[in-house]
Amino acid sequence: MGLAGWVAVAVAVVAVVLVVRGWDVRLVLLSASLVIASAAGLTADAGRLGPLAAVVREFLATFSNEKFVVPICSAMGFAYVLRYTGCERHLVLLLVKPLRSVRWLLIPGVVLVGFLVNIPVISQTSTAVCIGPVVVPLMRAAGYSMATIGACLLLGASVGGELLNPGAPELLTVSARTKVETLTQVRNYLPQLVFTQLAVAGMVVWVMSIWWERKSPSHLGREDDLLSPDGKTHGGGGPLTPHPATPGGEGDRINYAKAFVPVVPIALLFASGGPDEYRLFKIPDDWVILSKDGKSDPAYSSRLIGLAMLVGVLVAMVVTPGKARGCVKHFFDGAGYGFANIVSLIVTATCFGKAIEVAGLATAVSRVIARAPDLMQPLAALVPLGFAAVCGSGMASTQSLYTFFYDPAVQHGHDPTAVGAMVAIGSAAGRTMSPVAAVTLMCATLTGTNPFTLARRVAVPLLVGIAVVIALRVGGLI
Repeated sequence: MGLAGWVAVAVAVVAVVLVVRGWDVRLVLLSASLVIASAAGLTADAGRLGPLAAVVREFLATFSNEKFVVPICSAMGFAYVLRYTGCERHLVLLLVKPLRSVRWLLIPGVVLVGFLVNIPVISQTSTAVCIGPVVVPLMRAAGYSMATIGACLLLGASVGGELLNPGAPELLTVSARTKVETLTQVRNYLPQLVFTQLAVAGMVVWVMSIWWERKSPSHLGREDDLLSPDGKTHGGGGPLTPHPATPGGEGDRINYAKAFVPVVPIALLFASGGPDEYRLFKIPDDWVILSKDGKSDPAYSSRLIGLAMLVGVLVAMVVTPGKARGCVKHFFDGAGYGFANIVSLIVTATCFGKAIEVAGLATAVSRVIARAPDLMQPLAALVPLGFAAVCGSGMASTQSLYTFFYDPAVQHGHDPTAVGAMVAIGSAAGRTMSPVAAVTLMCATLTGTNPFTLARRVAVPLLVGIAVVIALRVGGLI
């Protein structure tokens, strides 16, 4: 590794420190990208501006890449419509209903409910907002401490349910390199990893909760568990601020039509996408994109996701006619939120990944894997886990680091899509145990707890889960 590589390592360390100290992740990643690229240019044999130009090109290309913009913005728009119409609440009420009379199943049940809601909603923060007002009073009434409730809420909302949604940004990142459709990834690559992580982490947090509850005081929780370091609770406001909980009464009556709305896009995607032998029907090309010379357009799959989300919005309007007039406005509000908070992270993370690549760090990783091929799977999970734990974003981690593993996977005979699945599951685990992640801050707000307390409580279950996933993958069992 040359001078540019060492400069990249030093800049990356500084970037980590700045993110931990509360600097905006996008500002840090973009600035680090420009500094690393400039340093790489100074040591290049020819074309000193070449590395910097490569980063700028990557920024512009990703900023306007519809493989990210269309699925992510439409999915967040749909999530906002679900929130506005109340459909997500009825799905949560339906899922929680069996748990009301079995206290001993509340902890695994709440984790599972969060996981299931995260599949159609995608956004972890939105998932926490959806289920928090329902499950927090339910678990509180059963006698659980707020710190335990917050940990269950965080684990369920962020352990990786979105990885089973074809519109997940992490899958789009892998698809952009491998050309494997996200629906194929959801069917063939992710389920074993995701369900293993869910089962192991859920079981460990269930066992650990017994110890937590035995040592917790009888009141709502200790002062250091309830408050953040500055003595205040953290979390966002604005459109994602949760409504007050309304346990019992008319507010808990389930409207089954509304409860069905969140799963409409996923049902449509599974019924109309993928290989012909699994497809129930096909959406005509001219409804999505005009094909040229009879050849399939690579933009079809990403636009199909966008179309599925639009169909979901239309169904929500039909089911809630009293709120139909406001659905379009909330759809575009959500799309704007998705671009500003998700696509922007992907853009800056992609620039960081390109800068790392031109600095030679990706080549260094390839050499390490060449010397020890058995390290491919552990590194693919653990390196993104560490990065996501620092920056608080699973998307940024996947987008930045998948390039590190794609070329070595191809060179050494590994399936790059399977490696991408390990990167995605590791990134999800790291994000969930990050005290600066948006979902952690939201869960802390919903339960009045310290985000660092929640991060500590979920760290052990997640690390045990990812260790089991790695062991099973190395052993060829999943």
